[in-house]
Amino acid sequence: MKAFLLAAGLGTRLRPLTDAVPKCLVSVGGMPLLDLWLQQLSRAGVTEVLVNLHHLAEQVVDHLARTSQPVTVRTAYEPTLLGSAGTLLQNRDFVAGEESFLAVNADNLTDFDLRELVASHQASRPMATLGLFHAADPSSCGIVELRDGVVVSFEEKPHEPRGDLANAGLYVFDSEVLDLIGTALPQDIGRDLLPQLVGRARGRSLGDAYFADIGTPRALRDARHRWAHGRSVVPVGAPE
Repeated sequence: MKAFLLAAGLGTRLRPLTDAVPKCLVSVGGMPLLDLWLQQLSRAGVTEVLVNLHHLAEQVVDHLARTSQPVTVRTAYEPTLLGSAGTLLQNRDFVAGEESFLAVNADNLTDFDLRELVASHQASRPMATLGLFHAADPSSCGIVELRDGVVVSFEEKPHEPRGDLANAGLYVFDSEVLDLIGTALPQDIGRDLLPQLVGRARGRSLGDAYFADIGTPRALRDARHRWAHGRSVVPVGAPE
């Protein structure tokens, strides 16, 4: 199986840290997020990963050249950001011949076993299977409504959320999903692609797994503390 690791973001909310370090090389528990994700993807049966790059891309390339990784890693530099869905579209040759593939946001942190997401997808074969968590602040997330496991509505960062079940940025996509992505870039998975998958995608809860968006200095400090001190006891979506 192949996977996209979406790592090209600017990390603006983590400045000034990310003025000098790309967000995917920010460390948690003494290891860069990039390496943590590559390990998790390998455990899920992934053999080849494409990492998209933009901000301080040369640091990521140098890091990969200096370290041994459990999977084969390709990089795709984006002089202009394509958006998360745009990255999938522009690199569709990477997954040519694959029935399905994983895509994950590299700026999140979780100990969820991705094998469970893959198994859920393979059991029912929807166009997509989304990892979902209960958000402490639903207005800052993509909110999903499910009916019998099927996604019946999706709204990105709603002003008046209808629930707290949120998109975790963990996806298994069937390759036919790529045909739904518009060609006018940038295109975003949450804003542009997922609304087209209503009724054709399923959701899979992360259950009691740890999950955090490390997008702010406070969130990063909290994640580093929890990761080092029994992260599994902290409910997904618990407030800081």
